[in-house]
Amino acid sequence: MKEEFLQFIWEHGLFNRNNLKTIDGKPAEIIHVGQLNTDSGPDFFNARIRIGETTWAGNVEIHQKSSHWYRHHHNVDAAYDNVILHVVEAYDLPVKVKNHELPTLIITYPEDILKNYEQLLKSERWIACEDRLAEVDPFILRFWFSSLMIERLQAKTGNILAILEQNKNNWNDTFYQLLARNFGMKTNALPFELLAKSLPLNILSKHKNDLFQTEALLFGQSGLLNESLLGDDYFLSLRKEYSFLYKKYGLLGIESHIWKFMRLRPINFPTIRIAQLAALINHSSALFSRILETETLGELRKLFEVSASEYWNTHYNFNKTSKDNHTKTLGETAFNNLVINTVVPMLFVYGDQHMDQAMKDRALQLLEKLAPESNQIIRKWNALGIECRSAFETQALLQLKNLYCTNKKCLNCQLGAKIIISVNH
Repeated sequence: MKEEFLQFIWEHGLFNRNNLKTIDGKPAEIIHVGQLNTDSGPDFFNARIRIGETTWAGNVEIHQKSSHWYRHHHNVDAAYDNVILHVVEAYDLPVKVKNHELPTLIITYPEDILKNYEQLLKSERWIACEDRLAEVDPFILRFWFSSLMIERLQAKTGNILAILEQNKNNWNDTFYQLLARNFGMKTNALPFELLAKSLPLNILSKHKNDLFQTEALLFGQSGLLNESLLGDDYFLSLRKEYSFLYKKYGLLGIESHIWKFMRLRPINFPTIRIAQLAALINHSSALFSRILETETLGELRKLFEVSASEYWNTHYNFNKTSKDNHTKTLGETAFNNLVINTVVPMLFVYGDQHMDQAMKDRALQLLEKLAPESNQIIRKWNALGIECRSAFETQALLQLKNLYCTNKKCLNCQLGAKIIISVNH
Protein backbone atom coordinates (compact mmCIF):
# COMPACT_ATOMS: atom_id res chain seq x y z
CA MET A 1 0.00 0.00 0.00
CA LYS A 2 2.77 2.45 0.90
CA GLU A 3 4.54 1.88 -2.42
CA GLU A 4 1.31 2.49 -4.31
CA PHE A 5 0.89 5.70 -2.31
CA LEU A 6 4.42 6.83 -3.24
CA GLN A 7 3.64 6.16 -6.90
CA PHE A 8 0.60 8.41 -6.49
CA ILE A 9 2.76 11.13 -4.93
CA TRP A 10 5.24 10.90 -7.81
CA GLU A 11 2.63 10.74 -10.58
CA HIS A 12 0.82 13.84 -9.36
CA GLY A 13 3.98 15.76 -8.55
CA LEU A 14 3.01 16.14 -4.89
CA PHE A 15 6.54 15.77 -3.54
CA ASN A 16 8.73 18.66 -2.38
CA ARG A 17 10.61 19.88 -5.47
CA ASN A 18 12.78 22.44 -3.73
CA ASN A 19 16.53 21.82 -3.66
CA LEU A 20 16.27 18.22 -4.87
CA LYS A 21 19.51 16.26 -4.70
CA THR A 22 20.45 12.66 -5.30
CA ILE A 23 22.09 10.64 -2.54
CA ASP A 24 25.56 11.57 -3.83
CA GLY A 25 24.74 15.30 -3.65
CA LYS A 26 24.05 16.06 -7.33
CA PRO A 27 21.24 18.57 -8.01
CA ALA A 28 18.19 16.98 -9.60
CA GLU A 29 15.35 18.49 -11.63
CA ILE A 30 12.22 16.52 -12.55
CA ILE A 31 11.29 17.68 -16.05
CA HIS A 32 8.65 15.01 -16.55
CA VAL A 33 7.69 12.30 -14.03
CA GLY A 34 6.89 9.84 -16.82
CA GLN A 35 3.90 7.64 -17.51
CA LEU A 36 2.58 5.20 -14.90
CA ASN A 37 3.09 1.58 -15.93
CA THR A 38 0.22 -0.71 -14.89
CA ASP A 39 1.92 -3.87 -16.20
CA SER A 40 5.13 -5.60 -15.16
CA GLY A 41 8.39 -3.67 -15.29
CA PRO A 42 9.49 -0.29 -13.91
CA ASP A 43 6.84 1.92 -12.31
CA PHE A 44 7.13 4.85 -14.75
CA PHE A 45 8.14 4.99 -18.41
CA ASN A 46 9.49 7.88 -20.48
CA ALA A 47 10.52 10.14 -17.63
CA ARG A 48 12.90 13.06 -18.19
CA ILE A 49 15.27 13.89 -15.35
CA ARG A 50 18.19 16.34 -15.18
CA ILE A 51 20.92 15.16 -12.80
CA GLY A 52 23.82 17.58 -12.52
CA GLU A 53 24.52 18.79 -16.07
CA THR A 54 23.04 15.72 -17.80
CA THR A 55 19.43 15.21 -18.90
CA TRP A 56 18.28 11.60 -18.87
CA ALA A 57 15.26 9.99 -20.52
CA GLY A 58 14.05 6.60 -19.36
CA ASN A 59 12.35 4.65 -16.58
CA VAL A 60 11.82 5.41 -12.90
CA GLU A 61 11.36 2.84 -10.13
CA ILE A 62 9.79 3.73 -6.78
CA HIS A 63 10.19 1.96 -3.44
CA GLN A 64 9.58 2.74 0.19
CA LYS A 65 13.15 1.68 0.98
CA SER A 66 16.08 1.46 -1.43
CA SER A 67 16.81 -2.11 -0.28
CA HIS A 68 13.44 -3.20 -1.72
CA TRP A 69 15.18 -3.17 -5.12
CA TYR A 70 16.80 -6.43 -4.07
CA ARG A 71 13.80 -7.71 -2.13
CA HIS A 72 11.76 -7.47 -5.35
CA HIS A 73 14.60 -9.13 -7.32
CA HIS A 74 14.99 -6.27 -9.79
CA ASN A 75 18.73 -6.93 -9.76
CA VAL A 76 18.17 -10.13 -11.77
CA ASP A 77 15.52 -8.71 -14.10
CA ALA A 78 16.78 -7.17 -17.34
CA ALA A 79 13.59 -5.08 -17.60
CA TYR A 80 15.08 -2.84 -14.89
CA ASP A 81 18.49 -2.31 -16.50
CA ASN A 82 17.34 0.96 -18.12
CA VAL A 83 16.07 2.61 -14.95
CA ILE A 84 17.55 6.11 -14.75
CA LEU A 85 16.36 7.04 -11.25
CA HIS A 86 15.45 5.19 -8.06
CA VAL A 87 12.92 7.19 -6.00
CA VAL A 88 12.59 6.19 -2.34
CA GLU A 89 11.24 7.41 0.96
CA ALA A 90 14.11 5.92 2.93
CA TYR A 91 17.68 5.15 1.81
CA ASP A 92 19.13 2.10 3.57
CA LEU A 93 21.24 0.45 0.85
CA PRO A 94 22.99 1.50 -2.37
CA VAL A 95 21.72 -0.13 -5.57
CA LYS A 96 24.01 -1.14 -8.42
CA VAL A 97 22.92 -1.60 -12.02
CA LYS A 98 25.44 -2.79 -14.63
CA ASN A 99 28.31 -2.21 -12.18
CA HIS A 100 27.43 1.43 -11.48
CA GLU A 101 25.45 2.87 -8.62
CA LEU A 102 21.91 3.82 -9.58
CA PRO A 103 21.09 7.51 -8.92
CA THR A 104 18.72 7.61 -5.95
CA LEU A 105 16.40 10.40 -4.85
CA ILE A 106 14.71 10.66 -1.46
CA ILE A 107 11.31 12.39 -1.70
CA THR A 108 9.24 14.11 0.96
CA TYR A 109 5.62 15.26 0.82
CA PRO A 110 3.04 17.09 2.99
CA GLU A 111 1.95 15.00 5.97
CA ASP A 112 -1.69 15.96 5.40
CA ILE A 113 -1.73 13.96 2.16
CA LEU A 114 -0.75 10.77 3.95
CA LYS A 115 -3.25 11.50 6.76
CA ASN A 116 -6.04 11.95 4.21
CA TYR A 117 -5.16 8.66 2.55
CA GLU A 118 -4.94 6.75 5.83
CA GLN A 119 -8.31 8.11 6.93
CA LEU A 120 -9.88 6.74 3.75
CA LEU A 121 -8.22 3.36 4.20
CA LYS A 122 -9.42 3.09 7.81
CA SER A 123 -12.96 4.23 7.03
CA GLU A 124 -15.68 1.65 7.62
CA ARG A 125 -18.41 3.65 5.90
CA TRP A 126 -20.31 2.42 2.82
CA ILE A 127 -17.80 4.36 0.75
CA ALA A 128 -14.60 5.61 2.36
CA CYS A 129 -15.11 9.26 1.40
CA GLU A 130 -18.78 9.37 2.41
CA ASP A 131 -18.33 12.14 4.98
CA ARG A 132 -16.13 14.22 2.65
CA LEU A 133 -17.97 13.73 -0.62
CA ALA A 134 -19.49 17.21 -0.40
CA GLU A 135 -15.97 18.69 -0.69
CA VAL A 136 -15.67 17.47 -4.28
CA ASP A 137 -17.17 19.43 -7.17
CA PRO A 138 -20.00 17.25 -8.64
CA PHE A 139 -18.68 18.12 -12.10
CA ILE A 140 -15.59 15.99 -11.44
CA LEU A 141 -17.74 12.90 -10.92
CA ARG A 142 -19.91 13.54 -13.97
CA PHE A 143 -16.82 14.17 -16.07
CA TRP A 144 -15.51 10.79 -14.94
CA PHE A 145 -18.72 8.92 -15.81
CA SER A 146 -17.64 8.35 -19.42
CA SER A 147 -14.35 6.71 -18.42
CA LEU A 148 -16.09 4.53 -15.85
CA MET A 149 -18.68 3.42 -18.39
CA ILE A 150 -16.08 2.56 -21.04
CA GLU A 151 -14.13 0.68 -18.36
CA ARG A 152 -17.26 -1.27 -17.39
CA LEU A 153 -17.96 -2.28 -20.99
CA GLN A 154 -14.35 -3.23 -21.63
CA ALA A 155 -14.48 -5.50 -18.58
CA LYS A 156 -17.32 -7.41 -20.25
CA THR A 157 -15.50 -7.64 -23.58
CA GLY A 158 -13.28 -10.58 -22.63
CA ASN A 159 -16.24 -12.75 -21.65
CA ILE A 160 -18.13 -11.94 -24.84
CA LEU A 161 -15.09 -12.64 -27.02
CA ALA A 162 -14.57 -15.99 -25.29
CA ILE A 163 -18.17 -17.00 -26.05
CA LEU A 164 -17.79 -15.70 -29.60
CA GLU A 165 -14.72 -17.89 -30.09
CA GLN A 166 -16.61 -20.94 -28.78
CA ASN A 167 -19.33 -20.15 -31.31
CA LYS A 168 -16.82 -19.94 -34.18
CA ASN A 169 -17.31 -16.19 -34.56
CA ASN A 170 -21.09 -16.47 -34.97
CA TRP A 171 -22.50 -13.21 -33.57
CA ASN A 172 -26.15 -14.33 -33.66
CA ASP A 173 -25.41 -17.47 -31.63
CA THR A 174 -23.39 -15.45 -29.13
CA PHE A 175 -26.11 -12.86 -28.76
CA TYR A 176 -28.75 -15.58 -28.28
CA GLN A 177 -26.76 -17.18 -25.45
CA LEU A 178 -26.09 -13.87 -23.68
CA LEU A 179 -29.69 -12.81 -24.15
CA ALA A 180 -30.95 -16.06 -22.66
CA ARG A 181 -28.62 -15.69 -19.68
CA ASN A 182 -29.94 -12.20 -18.97
CA PHE A 183 -33.53 -13.37 -19.30
CA GLY A 184 -32.85 -15.26 -16.09
CA MET A 185 -31.53 -12.13 -14.36
CA LYS A 186 -29.21 -12.94 -11.45
CA THR A 187 -31.27 -15.74 -9.91
CA ASN A 188 -31.66 -17.94 -12.97
CA ALA A 189 -28.83 -16.69 -15.17
CA LEU A 190 -26.94 -20.00 -15.14
CA PRO A 191 -29.94 -22.25 -15.90
CA PHE A 192 -30.88 -19.98 -18.82
CA GLU A 193 -27.31 -20.04 -20.10
CA LEU A 194 -27.24 -23.85 -19.94
CA LEU A 195 -30.64 -23.97 -21.65
CA ALA A 196 -29.40 -21.84 -24.55
CA LYS A 197 -26.24 -23.91 -24.94
CA SER A 198 -28.28 -27.13 -24.95
CA LEU A 199 -30.53 -25.83 -27.73
CA PRO A 200 -28.62 -24.38 -30.71
CA LEU A 201 -30.11 -21.34 -32.39
CA ASN A 202 -30.03 -23.05 -35.79
CA ILE A 203 -32.55 -25.63 -34.50
CA LEU A 204 -34.80 -22.95 -33.07
CA SER A 205 -34.59 -21.04 -36.35
CA LYS A 206 -36.15 -23.96 -38.20
CA HIS A 207 -39.27 -23.48 -36.07
CA LYS A 208 -39.24 -19.68 -35.79
CA ASN A 209 -42.64 -19.41 -37.48
CA ASP A 210 -44.32 -21.83 -35.06
CA LEU A 211 -44.55 -20.43 -31.53
CA PHE A 212 -45.87 -23.67 -30.05
CA GLN A 213 -42.92 -25.68 -31.39
CA THR A 214 -40.51 -23.02 -30.13
CA GLU A 215 -42.11 -23.28 -26.69
CA ALA A 216 -41.96 -27.07 -26.81
CA LEU A 217 -38.24 -26.99 -27.57
CA LEU A 218 -37.39 -24.47 -24.84
CA PHE A 219 -39.62 -25.93 -22.14
CA GLY A 220 -38.59 -29.46 -23.07
CA GLN A 221 -34.88 -28.64 -22.88
CA SER A 222 -35.44 -26.86 -19.56
CA GLY A 223 -36.51 -30.13 -17.95
CA LEU A 224 -39.67 -28.48 -16.59
CA LEU A 225 -41.91 -30.79 -18.67
CA ASN A 226 -40.59 -33.69 -16.61
CA GLU A 227 -41.88 -32.28 -13.32
CA SER A 228 -45.08 -34.35 -13.39
CA LEU A 229 -46.62 -37.20 -15.38
CA LEU A 230 -50.07 -35.66 -15.68
CA GLY A 231 -51.23 -32.15 -16.44
CA ASP A 232 -53.56 -29.95 -18.43
CA ASP A 233 -53.96 -30.07 -22.21
CA TYR A 234 -51.31 -27.41 -22.89
CA PHE A 235 -48.72 -29.15 -20.73
CA LEU A 236 -49.38 -32.57 -22.27
CA SER A 237 -49.36 -31.13 -25.81
CA LEU A 238 -46.00 -29.47 -25.20
CA ARG A 239 -44.54 -32.70 -23.89
CA LYS A 240 -45.89 -34.68 -26.84
CA GLU A 241 -44.43 -32.18 -29.33
CA TYR A 242 -41.09 -32.13 -27.52
CA SER A 243 -40.87 -35.95 -27.44
CA PHE A 244 -40.92 -35.88 -31.23
CA LEU A 245 -38.50 -32.94 -31.61
CA TYR A 246 -35.87 -34.08 -29.16
CA LYS A 247 -35.63 -37.44 -30.96
CA LYS A 248 -35.50 -35.71 -34.32
CA TYR A 249 -32.55 -33.52 -33.30
CA GLY A 250 -30.90 -35.82 -30.77
CA LEU A 251 -31.24 -33.26 -27.98
CA LEU A 252 -30.22 -33.59 -24.36
CA GLY A 253 -31.99 -31.28 -21.92
CA ILE A 254 -30.90 -29.89 -18.56
CA GLU A 255 -32.08 -30.89 -15.09
CA SER A 256 -35.19 -29.11 -13.82
CA HIS A 257 -33.95 -28.87 -10.22
CA ILE A 258 -31.49 -26.08 -11.08
CA TRP A 259 -34.32 -23.61 -11.72
CA LYS A 260 -35.12 -21.31 -8.80
CA PHE A 261 -38.65 -20.09 -8.04
CA MET A 262 -38.40 -19.20 -4.34
CA ARG A 263 -38.31 -15.52 -3.35
CA LEU A 264 -39.07 -14.46 -6.91
CA ARG A 265 -42.04 -12.37 -7.93
CA PRO A 266 -44.32 -14.64 -9.99
CA ILE A 267 -43.82 -12.45 -13.07
CA ASN A 268 -40.13 -13.39 -12.91
CA PHE A 269 -40.71 -17.13 -12.60
CA PRO A 270 -38.56 -19.08 -15.09
CA THR A 271 -41.73 -20.43 -16.70
CA ILE A 272 -42.87 -16.91 -17.63
CA ARG A 273 -39.39 -15.89 -18.75
CA ILE A 274 -39.02 -18.99 -20.96
CA ALA A 275 -42.42 -18.31 -22.54
CA GLN A 276 -41.39 -14.70 -23.22
CA LEU A 277 -38.07 -15.82 -24.71
CA ALA A 278 -39.97 -18.19 -27.00
CA ALA A 279 -42.21 -15.30 -28.09
CA LEU A 280 -39.17 -13.11 -28.77
CA ILE A 281 -37.48 -15.79 -30.88
CA ASN A 282 -40.75 -16.35 -32.74
CA HIS A 283 -41.19 -12.59 -33.20
CA SER A 284 -37.67 -11.77 -34.41
CA SER A 285 -35.44 -14.18 -36.29
CA ALA A 286 -31.72 -13.26 -36.56
CA LEU A 287 -32.38 -10.80 -33.74
CA PHE A 288 -28.86 -9.46 -33.42
CA SER A 289 -28.65 -8.74 -37.15
CA ARG A 290 -31.85 -6.72 -36.81
CA ILE A 291 -30.54 -4.89 -33.76
CA LEU A 292 -27.48 -3.84 -35.73
CA GLU A 293 -29.82 -2.10 -38.18
CA THR A 294 -31.86 -0.20 -35.56
CA GLU A 295 -31.11 3.48 -35.19
CA THR A 296 -33.23 4.52 -32.23
CA LEU A 297 -34.29 3.26 -28.82
CA GLY A 298 -37.89 3.28 -30.07
CA GLU A 299 -37.04 0.90 -32.92
CA LEU A 300 -35.20 -1.35 -30.51
CA ARG A 301 -38.14 -1.36 -28.12
CA LYS A 302 -40.45 -2.59 -30.90
CA LEU A 303 -38.24 -5.64 -31.42
CA PHE A 304 -38.80 -6.57 -27.77
CA GLU A 305 -42.55 -5.90 -27.65
CA VAL A 306 -43.55 -9.48 -26.94
CA SER A 307 -45.66 -11.33 -24.41
CA ALA A 308 -45.97 -14.91 -23.24
CA SER A 309 -48.56 -17.02 -25.07
CA GLU A 310 -52.22 -16.98 -24.02
CA TYR A 311 -51.93 -19.93 -21.62
CA TRP A 312 -49.72 -17.82 -19.36
CA ASN A 313 -52.39 -15.13 -19.00
CA THR A 314 -53.89 -17.33 -16.29
CA HIS A 315 -50.80 -19.27 -15.18
CA TYR A 316 -47.41 -18.73 -13.56
CA ASN A 317 -46.69 -22.44 -13.32
CA PHE A 318 -47.79 -25.42 -15.34
CA ASN A 319 -51.13 -26.95 -14.32
CA LYS A 320 -51.92 -24.29 -11.69
CA THR A 321 -54.46 -21.64 -12.64
CA SER A 322 -53.83 -18.26 -11.05
CA LYS A 323 -56.54 -15.91 -9.78
CA ASP A 324 -55.46 -13.00 -11.97
CA ASN A 325 -55.82 -12.90 -15.72
CA HIS A 326 -53.50 -10.62 -17.67
CA THR A 327 -51.04 -10.67 -20.54
CA LYS A 328 -47.46 -11.34 -19.40
CA THR A 329 -45.65 -8.74 -21.46
CA LEU A 330 -41.93 -8.09 -21.38
CA GLY A 331 -42.13 -4.99 -19.21
CA GLU A 332 -40.11 -1.81 -19.11
CA THR A 333 -37.78 -2.99 -16.34
CA ALA A 334 -37.06 -6.28 -18.10
CA PHE A 335 -36.48 -4.49 -21.41
CA ASN A 336 -34.09 -1.99 -19.82
CA ASN A 337 -32.20 -4.82 -18.13
CA LEU A 338 -31.76 -6.66 -21.45
CA VAL A 339 -30.58 -3.50 -23.20
CA ILE A 340 -28.09 -2.66 -20.44
CA ASN A 341 -26.67 -6.15 -19.96
CA THR A 342 -26.98 -7.70 -23.43
CA VAL A 343 -27.64 -5.27 -26.27
CA VAL A 344 -25.23 -2.50 -25.24
CA PRO A 345 -22.22 -4.76 -24.44
CA MET A 346 -22.74 -6.72 -27.67
CA LEU A 347 -22.97 -3.57 -29.80
CA PHE A 348 -19.89 -2.15 -28.09
CA VAL A 349 -17.83 -5.31 -28.68
CA TYR A 350 -19.11 -5.62 -32.25
CA GLY A 351 -18.09 -2.02 -32.94
CA ASP A 352 -14.71 -2.60 -31.31
CA GLN A 353 -14.03 -5.76 -33.33
CA HIS A 354 -15.08 -4.11 -36.59
CA MET A 355 -13.33 -0.79 -35.81
CA ASP A 356 -16.69 0.94 -36.02
CA GLN A 357 -16.63 3.87 -33.61
CA ALA A 358 -20.15 4.91 -34.60
CA MET A 359 -21.46 1.54 -33.38
CA LYS A 360 -19.66 1.94 -30.05
CA ASP A 361 -21.06 5.45 -29.71
CA ARG A 362 -24.56 4.15 -30.44
CA ALA A 363 -24.19 1.62 -27.64
CA LEU A 364 -23.34 4.40 -25.18
CA GLN A 365 -26.15 6.62 -26.50
CA LEU A 366 -28.67 3.86 -25.78
CA LEU A 367 -27.64 3.98 -22.13
CA GLU A 368 -28.00 7.76 -22.08
CA LYS A 369 -31.60 7.42 -23.30
CA LEU A 370 -32.61 4.74 -20.80
CA ALA A 371 -34.11 5.69 -17.44
CA PRO A 372 -31.77 5.37 -14.45
CA GLU A 373 -31.77 2.01 -12.69
CA SER A 374 -33.12 1.60 -9.19
CA ASN A 375 -31.30 -0.82 -6.95
CA GLN A 376 -29.73 -0.85 -3.50
CA ILE A 377 -26.40 0.62 -4.64
CA ILE A 378 -27.97 3.41 -6.68
CA ARG A 379 -30.37 4.31 -3.85
CA LYS A 380 -27.39 4.70 -1.51
CA TRP A 381 -25.66 6.98 -4.01
CA ASN A 382 -28.89 8.99 -4.22
CA ALA A 383 -28.94 9.29 -0.43
CA LEU A 384 -25.44 10.77 -0.61
CA GLY A 385 -26.70 13.46 -2.97
CA ILE A 386 -25.63 11.87 -6.26
CA GLU A 387 -28.69 11.98 -8.50
CA CYS A 388 -28.72 10.02 -11.75
CA ARG A 389 -30.30 11.09 -15.00
CA SER A 390 -29.86 7.93 -17.07
CA ALA A 391 -28.76 4.30 -17.10
CA PHE A 392 -25.40 5.57 -18.38
CA GLU A 393 -24.82 7.27 -15.04
CA THR A 394 -26.17 4.45 -12.88
CA GLN A 395 -23.91 1.96 -14.68
CA ALA A 396 -20.94 4.28 -14.10
CA LEU A 397 -21.80 4.49 -10.39
CA LEU A 398 -22.06 0.69 -10.15
CA GLN A 399 -18.57 0.48 -11.64
CA LEU A 400 -17.28 3.10 -9.20
CA LYS A 401 -18.72 1.35 -6.16
CA ASN A 402 -17.86 -2.25 -7.13
CA LEU A 403 -14.38 -1.72 -8.54
CA TYR A 404 -13.04 1.28 -6.65
CA CYS A 405 -14.94 1.90 -3.41
CA THR A 406 -15.33 -1.72 -2.34
CA ASN A 407 -11.62 -2.39 -2.98
CA LYS A 408 -10.49 0.91 -1.42
CA LYS A 409 -8.80 1.98 -4.65
CA CYS A 410 -8.99 5.60 -3.54
CA LEU A 411 -5.67 6.46 -5.19
CA ASN A 412 -7.10 5.45 -8.58
CA CYS A 413 -10.41 7.23 -8.03
CA GLN A 414 -10.81 10.82 -9.16
CA LEU A 415 -12.97 11.60 -6.13
CA GLY A 416 -10.56 9.92 -3.75
CA ALA A 417 -7.55 11.60 -5.34
CA LYS A 418 -9.16 15.02 -4.98
CA ILE A 419 -9.80 14.40 -1.28
CA ILE A 420 -6.30 12.96 -0.67
CA ILE A 421 -4.46 15.94 -2.15
CA SER A 422 -6.59 18.54 -0.35
CA VAL A 423 -4.08 20.05 2.07
CA ASN A 424 -5.05 22.49 4.79
CA HIS A 425 -3.06 25.71 4.53
